[in-house]
Amino acid sequence: MKTRGRAQWPAAAAQAAALLSRDRLSPRVLEWADSRPTREKWGIALSGGADSVALLLLLHAHWPSRRPRMVAFHFDHRLRGAESTSDARFCARLCAGLGVPLVSGRWTARGRSASEAGAREARFGFIEREMAARRIRVLWLGHQQDDIAETILMRLARGSGGAGLAAPRPVHAFAPAGGGALGRFNVRPLLTLKKREIAAFLRAAGAPWREDASNAKDTHFRNRLRRDVIPRWVRAAERDALGGAALSRELLEEDDQALEAWVDALGPLGGDGSLAVSRLSGRPRAVVRRSLYRWLLAQKAPGELSRQGFDSLLRSVERGTPVRHSLGRHGFAVIRGGRLRFEKVRKSAASH
Repeated sequence: MKTRGRAQWPAAAAQAAALLSRDRLSPRVLEWADSRPTREKWGIALSGGADSVALLLLLHAHWPSRRPRMVAFHFDHRLRGAESTSDARFCARLCAGLGVPLVSGRWTARGRSASEAGAREARFGFIEREMAARRIRVLWLGHQQDDIAETILMRLARGSGGAGLAAPRPVHAFAPAGGGALGRFNVRPLLTLKKREIAAFLRAAGAPWREDASNAKDTHFRNRLRRDVIPRWVRAAERDALGGAALSRELLEEDDQALEAWVDALGPLGGDGSLAVSRLSGRPRAVVRRSLYRWLLAQKAPGELSRQGFDSLLRSVERGTPVRHSLGRHGFAVIRGGRLRFEKVRKSAASH
């Protein structure tokens, strides 16, 4: 891994903003950001790679009034030895140069065969804990158009629906934890840009970044897509395939929002956690499926349900006839009297 040159960071931020004006960023994000409370704290995920460096520079330059309330977060996965340590030092120099506080963490519980999912979970777990401790509800992320294509192809491989294929979203609102009044937001302003565009404008601004050599390896599915599949797909399309994927993601998000609004209007989920099956009679399967997902999420201990098991329960909800579906050792999904309820396994029955 190499650091590309050296920079005077405030000057690099100003030059980056001159090269990449606000109107090149996501319109959804601009509208959202400009409507936020002036004293709101903003967290920024900083790996040291080109995308996150560009993100920090642009936030620093385009929202100068927010600088006193910006906090960067860097997590050392400790998967690449001295290179990981150098990433952390680079991020510390960058933040010191811009006057942005940096909160750093290290993965102390990693295993020898750490997975990509495990590393990601550890990173976001660290960030979420640190944000909660500082009462920060907004996390800015450096995802761009290449990430959209990679995410769509990865999720197509596992059979995701519209909600999954609509990721990563420019502004992703999370429901408040524990029934609180305030939720959390993930914000991605760079989804209108390609990775090569970001690298080009950083070079022009004289801003260095860190390269992760592990991205060239075949260890992870995302790396194989990035290196082998997407370049061939873009060449075969003979058009702006990455821009096309970004547009599809936007349309899928619109469809997902419409579906959510339809389910909201029906109001099938009761305050007691039951599902009014009768209200779903004759509705499109997508509406019934989304309502069933909501019901499962509302249960404190929904048990185990395979994809085949979910499809079987979905058909029962569509029919609306009385039925009792096993959800493993935790309990049963029971349709009775036009409502779907979760019934726990009785202790006496579970002990036999």
